Amino acid sequence: MRRSMGTERRTWQMGACALYAAALVAGCGGGAAQVMGPQETLRTYAQDLDTGKVDEAYQLLSDDARREIPLDAFRRMVRENPSEMKEIAQALSRPASPANVTATVSTADGQTLLLVYEGGHWHVDSSAIDLYSQATPQRAVQAFVRAFERGRYDVLMRFVPDAKRPGLDANKLKETWEGAQKEDIQRTVSAVKSALPTATFEVVGGRATMPFGAGGTVQLVREHGVWKIEDFD
Repeated sequence: MRRSMGTERRTWQMGACALYAAALVAGCGGGAAQVMGPQETLRTYAQDLDTGKVDEAYQLLSDDARREIPLDAFRRMVRENPSEMKEIAQALSRPASPANVTATVSTADGQTLLLVYEGGHWHVDSSAIDLYSQATPQRAVQAFVRAFERGRYDVLMRFVPDAKRPGLDANKLKETWEGAQKEDIQRTVSAVKSALPTATFEVVGGRATMPFGAGGTVQLVREHGVWKIEDFD
């Protein structure tokens, strides 16, 4: 890797946003709360925007969104950008795919597990089974960190792009990373791990980047249907 992983061929160096909207609407006379599903919430929010029910639309925002945008500011945004709000409402009323309800749980060591809501019940995603998944850039980086911390150099070899594999094997990787470069690679992986819980991944075609630390980035490339670590800049 270019900055912290020299020798042996330098020893090699998510506009999409997942939407989960849920709202609790109090029943008449203080009765039991009614839970709207994601599609119903999205449709209601779009209708409220389209018909000018600004306060009602605001109540469908998440707690975090309402903390960031006070009601008065939300009203002003709608009032000052009527055409844009109409466009948003029309786009939200025609979702391209059914809503997929998920939840992310963070573990004490910074790893994340995904749960999926299906058939009226929560189910554990394959991320809890496939500890070294390379299905997405985020999972690949998480798996890389896990494999490194456990000294699984056989697994780490899976993350080496084809162009950087000639002459490299698990033993050489271990020799380099536990030798002269040990402190550098440990600092780099520690910084990547610290950035993971809030990291954003920019994906363009078969390449992806994840920022970490003070201006560092993880460079990933997709090969044979899985994501690999190409470089740490």
